[in-house]
Amino acid sequence: MTDKPVLALTLGDVAGISPEITARTMLHHPDLRERAVPVVIGDADSLRRGCEVVGEDPAKVRVLGDVREATNDPDTLEVLQAGPSLGHVPFGEIHPDAGDGSHRFVVEACTLAKQGVVDAIVTAPLNKAAMHAGGHKFPGHTELLAHEFGVSNFSLVLSAGDLYFFHLTTHVSLRRAIDDVTPERTDAVLELVGAFTKALGRPDERIGLAGLNPHAGENRIFGDEDADVLAPAVERARAAGLDVHGPLPADALIPQAVQGKWNLVVVCYHDQGHAPFKAVYGDEGVNITVGLPVVRVSVDHGTAFDIAGQGVAREASLVLAAERAAALAPGWDHVWRTAQGTASETATS
Repeated sequence: MTDKPVLALTLGDVAGISPEITARTMLHHPDLRERAVPVVIGDADSLRRGCEVVGEDPAKVRVLGDVREATNDPDTLEVLQAGPSLGHVPFGEIHPDAGDGSHRFVVEACTLAKQGVVDAIVTAPLNKAAMHAGGHKFPGHTELLAHEFGVSNFSLVLSAGDLYFFHLTTHVSLRRAIDDVTPERTDAVLELVGAFTKALGRPDERIGLAGLNPHAGENRIFGDEDADVLAPAVERARAAGLDVHGPLPADALIPQAVQGKWNLVVVCYHDQGHAPFKAVYGDEGVNITVGLPVVRVSVDHGTAFDIAGQGVAREASLVLAAERAAALAPGWDHVWRTAQGTASETATS
């Protein structure tokens, strides 16, 4: 096990499709065990129910007392029990116990990462309404992880292959997103992108920044934010040595990125990035959080309450997330140190 990264797979919301796609990921993809040691952080009873849904023997679930007890047997589903059983939670419903559990699983994974017991965190989907009902008022996974690690400069990044979509804002209303596109936030995310390109060994990579307004404001006809906030940030980033271009009309920039002209794109708000990305890449995409001291990769879909428990949910995105986490984990410390170094240089300049 020592030569393979240990992945903490958080189970997410057990009322959704997470138990069944986790069971399939762990039991139907033995080649994953050649790259990593996946251990579920969650609830054994929910996993047993997930096994039944996909036609697997619930007896394959093995509860660990410690992550370091994992055998990485491809015919077992090894889980660290985090809190009380959630076997009573029905499929397809918002339930406060499921929301509380999804929060608890992530917190436990973060604790294990801080202790150096796991090398990466892979998150199955949670339901924000259920998490709120369970008493945890985070907008989503990304913000919860940032809170647990005590970081303030981070970005949700959608990735498919060599394409990365960084986001200036994510889980806020569109009205608030406009207010949150500030000079400070834009500078911070462009710094993260620069750190990421250095860690990838591609410091000269071109970066495209999408405009906030249609046609990137069209010379202020459709708003002033592009000219007053985004354009000056691009100038500052270019002065710092980054090959940033923009703000560019999103309806031109994003199709060009899909066609291969850009590998690194910065979008202004959630749906500006998520809607086209999911339309094009579907199960081929994952969600990476850049700015954390440990790798975190997630599926790029939700809890799918409407099909939970039916055995029809596809596990492709979760498998891809685990594979991407295993690939990123060995070099992630360099990503983290580079990002931290960039932030320190900016603070002292």
